[in-house]
Amino acid sequence: MRFMVIVKATPESEAGIMPSTELLTAMGQYNEELVNAGILLAGEGLHPSAKGARVRFSGKERSVIDGPFAETKELIAGFWLFKVNSLEECIDWVKRCPNPMLSDSEIEIRQVFEAEDFGEEFTPELREQEQRVFDKARQQ
Repeated sequence: MRFMVIVKATPESEAGIMPSTELLTAMGQYNEELVNAGILLAGEGLHPSAKGARVRFSGKERSVIDGPFAETKELIAGFWLFKVNSLEECIDWVKRCPNPMLSDSEIEIRQVFEAEDFGEEFTPELREQEQRVFDKARQQ
């Protein structure tokens, strides 16, 4: 099972306050533990929403909203992608994480859909297409 582990933004992360050497060291050690356990598939920090944008969809219309975005509690400051056997195992690993922020923070865990989760609607042709697309993306 794959899980997206989402580090929620804080006022400090949205202000662009960078982590200390101490926190970067602790996070580096944690990431190394994840790699050594064969769990970490990906992970990155994100710039504040002031450097981002949102694209809103309404039928065939698209509109762009430039950051920053007001609700810090709804924003993402970073993520990991874990491959583990269960939600419980993912929770156990997240509980070992150093606090990723200067103040109190929150990490959200969401399971990633796998092909079999889509049922019959995900036809063999669509599965082939997905495999082709992701194989090509990995090669780039």
